[in-house]
Amino acid sequence: MARTGKRLRAAQTAFAGKSHLPLDQAVALVKANASAKFDETVEIAMNLGVDPRHADQMVRGVVTLPNGTGKTVRVAVFARGAKADEARAAGADIVGAEDLMETIQGGKIDFDRCIATPDLMPLVGRLGKILGPRNLMPNPKVGTVTMDVKTAVQAAKGGEVQFKVEKAGIIHAGVGKASFDAEKLAQNVRAFVEAVTRAKPSGAKGTYLKKVSISSTMGPGVSVDLASATGN
Repeated sequence: MARTGKRLRAAQTAFAGKSHLPLDQAVALVKANASAKFDETVEIAMNLGVDPRHADQMVRGVVTLPNGTGKTVRVAVFARGAKADEARAAGADIVGAEDLMETIQGGKIDFDRCIATPDLMPLVGRLGKILGPRNLMPNPKVGTVTMDVKTAVQAAKGGEVQFKVEKAGIIHAGVGKASFDAEKLAQNVRAFVEAVTRAKPSGAKGTYLKKVSISSTMGPGVSVDLASATGN
C-alpha cells in the first residue's frame, strides 16, 4: 500500500472539515498548503448539471484570465505565406503546413495550443484523431480557426484558457500559480466561473452550476461557496 507523505498529510489535516468556503478563504487555504518545490498551478474543477453526450448540452468556450495563467504557452500555427509571417511576428513557436502535419503524424507534439487559417483546415482535419483527444484541434468556436492569426497567437500567449466539459459533466482548468497574489487568483477564478456560466447550453435543465472546487497541483481540493465564486 502506498504511504501518504508528510506534506500531503499536513495538507489533508489543514483541509479537514472545511468545505463551501468563501472564495477568498479557499484561495488562502490552497496557497498556504502549496508547499511543493515548484510553483504549483492552482486548478479549478466545476461540476455541471449537463450530459455532454447530447449535443445541446455541450459546454465549451474560451476565457482570457485577467491576470494570466503564469504558464508559458507554446503555440503552433498552420498557415502559409503572409499569414505564416504574421504568426511568427506575433510570437508563434511553430509555424508550418504540410511539414507541420508530418511532424505531428510522426508523434512529435511540442505545443499547447494549435491555431489554423481556414484554408488549411482540410489539411489539419487529417490530424483529428491525434489532436482531438488532446483537445488541440483548432475550432472556430474558440477562435483558433481564424485569419486573424496575430490576435489568436497573442491571446494564447497572454492568458487565454479554453475549456470543454468532460463526459462526467466536469470542467477542469488551471487558473494561475500558487505564487500569485490571493486577490489575483480570486479574480481569475471568478472570470473563469463567469465564462462557464455564460456558456450554459440551451439543453441544460435544472441546476446548471452544481459545485466549484479549487486545489493546487499537489494538494487536496476545497469546495467554494457558489455565491462568492460567481460574485453574487
